[in-house]
Amino acid sequence: MYSSQLNNYNDLELVAQYKQTNDNTFVGVLFHRYTHLIFGVCLKYMKDEDDAQDASMQIFEKLLVDLKKHEIQQFKAWLHMVCKNYCLMQLRSGATKLKHAKEMHKDLSEVMESDYELHLTIENTKEIQLTHMEECIKGLNEEQRLCVELFYLQEKSYQEVSETTNLTMNNVKSYIQNGKRNLKNCIESRIASK
Repeated sequence: MYSSQLNNYNDLELVAQYKQTNDNTFVGVLFHRYTHLIFGVCLKYMKDEDDAQDASMQIFEKLLVDLKKHEIQQFKAWLHMVCKNYCLMQLRSGATKLKHAKEMHKDLSEVMESDYELHLTIENTKEIQLTHMEECIKGLNEEQRLCVELFYLQEKSYQEVSETTNLTMNNVKSYIQNGKRNLKNCIESRIASK
């Protein structure tokens, strides 16, 4: 982990050391010191523990960049503002787990409706839909397939997918988004070819 001596540094000393050395350990000490604040602010705005955990991890990654850009006088107040602004931006963009799940369901439902399938029985239609989806999931590249299966089929949070796959949060989100798009295109082309 990190040396207990780093706990003796005040916030601004840790920021200065990070800027000087580019060593993430200093930011890790700050993050550990203020995890409760970061999570608390995220939970206040996100209203969901998984979304708040995801946001907290994204904020940690954001700190690695933002600390180099800004001159900070009061770290705790600045961090609170960063957390609040990040959460508000996420809420405005609608980037919550529930919205993604609803979008995926909606996208798959739209894709599955076609003139060909409307003439089949309901049971037969579901079987064909599942077959298309299973085949198309197999066709995704390894990272996309794994992230899509964990997120949508096993209903894991971004954070859980990141921990399971050892991928960064940004990579996980990218693989899920691209995998979803590729899955939709594959299913549409399979239905059109029938």
